Amino acid sequence: MFIYLHEIIQQNMNLNTEHMDQAAYMLKAISQGTRLCVISLLSESEELTVSQMVELLSCEQSLLSHHLTDMRAKGILNCRRDGKNCYYSLKNKQIVQIIDCIQTCNCLK
Repeated sequence: MFIYLHEIIQQNMNLNTEHMDQAAYMLKAISQGTRLCVISLLSESEELTVSQMVELLSCEQSLLSHHLTDMRAKGILNCRRDGKNCYYSLKNKQIVQIIDCIQTCNCLK
């Protein structure tokens, strides 16, 4: 009986560790001011081009493109191409709730 319970506890610990690792991976992927601004813009606008975001964020296009490429690779953003334009959108809007939660906790002022 003890061995069986120990195995169940061990499996649950592994599962929790796996979930925590996934959460840490996602938090690392958004842990930069420009990336948080991108998420905020896309939560309000649904879809934006790189040019639109450069104008709204007043940042270098090359820097923004680097962030967008990385965020897309990590599963945070979708990208839809239409002619010469790439339209970015949030892949999972629940990420906005994470940022809202941090702001609610007064961690960001």
